[in-house]
Amino acid sequence: MSFSLSSLSTLAGLPFDQIIDVRAPSEFALDHLPGAINLPVLDDDERALIGTTYVQVSRFRARKLGAALVARNAARHLEGALTDKDGSYKPLVYCWRGGQRSNAFAVILAQIGWRVEVLEGGYKSYRRLVAQSLYDTEFPAPVVVLGGNTGTAKTDLLMRLKSMGVQVIDLEGLANHRGSLFGHRPGGQPSQKAFEGMLAGQIAALDPTKPVMVEAESSKIGRLNVPPSLWRVMLKAPRIVVQAPLKSRAQYLTAAYRDVIEDQPMLLKTIEKLRPLHSTDRINNWLLMAKDAAFEELASELMLCHYDPRYKKQGDTGTPTDETIFCLDDLSPTGLDSAAERLAKQVTGAI
Repeated sequence: MSFSLSSLSTLAGLPFDQIIDVRAPSEFALDHLPGAINLPVLDDDERALIGTTYVQVSRFRARKLGAALVARNAARHLEGALTDKDGSYKPLVYCWRGGQRSNAFAVILAQIGWRVEVLEGGYKSYRRLVAQSLYDTEFPAPVVVLGGNTGTAKTDLLMRLKSMGVQVIDLEGLANHRGSLFGHRPGGQPSQKAFEGMLAGQIAALDPTKPVMVEAESSKIGRLNVPPSLWRVMLKAPRIVVQAPLKSRAQYLTAAYRDVIEDQPMLLKTIEKLRPLHSTDRINNWLLMAKDAAFEELASELMLCHYDPRYKKQGDTGTPTDETIFCLDDLSPTGLDSAAERLAKQVTGAI
């Protein structure tokens, strides 16, 4: 029995106990349906072996070998990840396009008595909906962009607004990157497809009658691209620009980027990447600050000489006529709590 996925908004309420991705681990790692688990019927090496056999030997031998491998792997899953499932278990199974791999596994599960269904069109049907949402469809809600120089606690403000019920899309969170040369985070970035899938899922859950706040970004966050439907709206959206004193920003960055400054070899390596953009004396001075743990001074220098001029030159996103200035002196947790309350009221007025 097959199941057709009609829209991304239905993913949160699918009538299944579990979603099973039977593709190879490398396929699953690249991207998968939200909440899916990976129970491959062919691992990466086995999948390559089947392909080679198909081309170099015969289709019959490839199918015979594939059936044996699928049965063997299915038995391993039944005795492992699925061993505790009772008779009422109802999984949704998918592979790349809803073909042989998912159907072969589904037949075995159905013979046990489980109410298994196969996703019609497989992963490709899900990916098609994601692409339509991000490339072919207008963004469904009004957008307000939160801008400001580096160190103005924009991400922290967004998280506080979200906890207060304001619609927020945290692009840096989805991209697992803080959007600058020093922005890498543990675990690295997801694939472009995985990033887009998470983003499309959040967009599908938006209330189109209410504004959604996003942080001002360039068209790339680390190595990931902001998809066109959102980027076009961000360019034209009204924006609230946070302004804060340099000293407060330096103190905030020193705390917020603690993971970066504690990894001195990586910090020094990152500063070295700025050599094409700054004089040798300046780079050497920044390296010395890093080695001497003069992190607030280093943060101030980086903002004054690198990030603030770049922000001004690029003009952020949108046009100056759409800007509202939001002054913020206190970047402590208490100060940000108070600022978020004021900002929440301003968001509605920006639309």
